[in-house]
Amino acid sequence: MAMRTRLGLLYGGRSAEHEVSIVSARAIFGAVDRSRYEVSLIRIGRDGFWTLAGEPGIQHWPADGAAGRRVILLPHGSGRAALLSTEDARGEVLAELDVVFPVLHGPNGEDGTVQGLLQASGIAYVGAGVLGSAVGMDKDVMKRLLRQAGLPTAPALVLHKGEVAADVYGKCVEMLGCPLFLKPANTGSSVGISKVENRRDFERALALAFSYDHKVVVEAFIDGREIECAILGTRSPRISVPGEIVTTHEFYSYQAKYLDEAATSLLIPADIPHEVTARMNDLARRAYQALCCAGMARMDFFLDSADGLWINEINTIPGFTRHSMFPLLWAHSGVSFGELVDLLVSDAQDRHRQTAALRHSR
Repeated sequence: MAMRTRLGLLYGGRSAEHEVSIVSARAIFGAVDRSRYEVSLIRIGRDGFWTLAGEPGIQHWPADGAAGRRVILLPHGSGRAALLSTEDARGEVLAELDVVFPVLHGPNGEDGTVQGLLQASGIAYVGAGVLGSAVGMDKDVMKRLLRQAGLPTAPALVLHKGEVAADVYGKCVEMLGCPLFLKPANTGSSVGISKVENRRDFERALALAFSYDHKVVVEAFIDGREIECAILGTRSPRISVPGEIVTTHEFYSYQAKYLDEAATSLLIPADIPHEVTARMNDLARRAYQALCCAGMARMDFFLDSADGLWINEINTIPGFTRHSMFPLLWAHSGVSFGELVDLLVSDAQDRHRQTAALRHSR
């Protein structure tokens, strides 16, 4: 019998999307083929400590406060890493890993920080590298790269905490129109995002956004349908069928995504012309490459009434819950949840082998 791949499922984290990460990890854990993978559950608590969780029961998923041993990740031989206990002086090896699957949404997980640690540990990991993760997370840098590549994205301004000029609302409206979207530059799942149509709401929204980040993107409103596609691979990325988000909320907020399921419908495949789908796929591939992505991503678009496409943002670690667009889009494209995990792990291992083959000394 072939040796199983030792897979570390890294979840939780210190961002506002901690709970979403747990739900995503639980769905991936349930889809993994146990004949092919030996899974270690690595929980990052809200306090930042890493814990090797025990095997969960079907109704009891490890969360903060659950039993487990605190660990650190260190290199452990060629192409491997190990989880060492920090609870005794010996530093006992509790698990060896071949690949890590980070299921961390938001800052300190999706922004290149954890990817850098994994890279330094010399282990393969699923998803974009340090650079692709960082630029995909930062909506300001992402937009600058998209514009430089000649790709359509909504006009926007950037405000920095402590440097906001007087009558900033009036200047934003003059340049971008009204209504406006205010977004912390480095959050996901619509955390801290507001749609505003007057000065008072603008000031409240700006304070909310600055409570999550030191940099806020003020974006022009694009009146259009929300269309998404999923991307797999690195050298020759595959694009899924498109899906559409329809919500009764004012926009696809955190509440609409996770707290009010009845308010939102996911229409897969989206009812859009073939020509629009082909154009969207081309834009998705070009944006994926411009943003230095690898492994996977979900690309979000607005489709306006003239069939114009605008890139809203990219998500380099999309949600993996059973109700998330990324796995659903691939399911409708003929790739099951289990196959999706296999493809992502295989891509991670291929990229790791290619990186290991590079020269690292003169």
